[in-house]
Amino acid sequence: MELLVPINACKTASSSRVTAVIPCSILLQDKKGKSHPLISVKFVVTMLAGADHIITMDLHASQIQGFFEIPVDNLPTEPAVLQWIQENIAEKRYCIIVRGAKRVTSIAVNVNVEFALIHKANEVDQMVLVGHMKDRIAALVEDMADTCSTICHAADKRLSVATQVYAILTHGIFSRPAISSIYNAAFETIVTNTIPQGAEMRHCSKIQVTDTSMIMAEAIPRTHNGESVLYLFGYTFL
Repeated sequence: MELLVPINACKTASSSRVTAVIPCSILLQDKKGKSHPLISVKFVVTMLAGADHIITMDLHASQIQGFFEIPVDNLPTEPAVLQWIQENIAEKRYCIIVRGAKRVTSIAVNVNVEFALIHKANEVDQMVLVGHMKDRIAALVEDMADTCSTICHAADKRLSVATQVYAILTHGIFSRPAISSIYNAAFETIVTNTIPQGAEMRHCSKIQVTDTSMIMAEAIPRTHNGESVLYLFGYTFL
């Protein structure tokens, strides 16, 4: 609602173009989750009909872009993740990126490290890990973290043989009991600031924030000036 009011105000004021910048796309999901009810993608699309362009980050499912009849730029958060890995993991030859099969190579190739695949069919207990973790530094990359049950289970049951585990998250929703789970877990948590994390950082010293503002700062003027944002997908602007 806070977004819809200014969109309506801009349209009422005869703005030639309105671009909605939505860093966190929590409302734009294509399937129902157990922790909270589904908010129909089509319903959200209808609400945002007043906008002429949407800029968002790391959609949970890229096919969501097809629901919109207006341009949608789904920006990658990989540049922020890559920057954190480059600056904070010194022994990269021991590092291994752990992620879902669809997107694991996008980071591993750019950091020049090995990768492992992690797959969760329906239940956390059915999680499958493909790759060797023994004596490695595991970077577990997820796009969305709600209760953090998947991440905690992966770290405890599947990545326990790794020397160190980092959970690198894009959208940190952190519903209860996520904070207490992270605090008691044997891994460090790095989350982007697509959702403000000030309160969470005060309650849990194990949460670090990596900044995505440089991605948005590059995308907004390019969109405003009619330039391509494809440049951002090359991860070369850091």
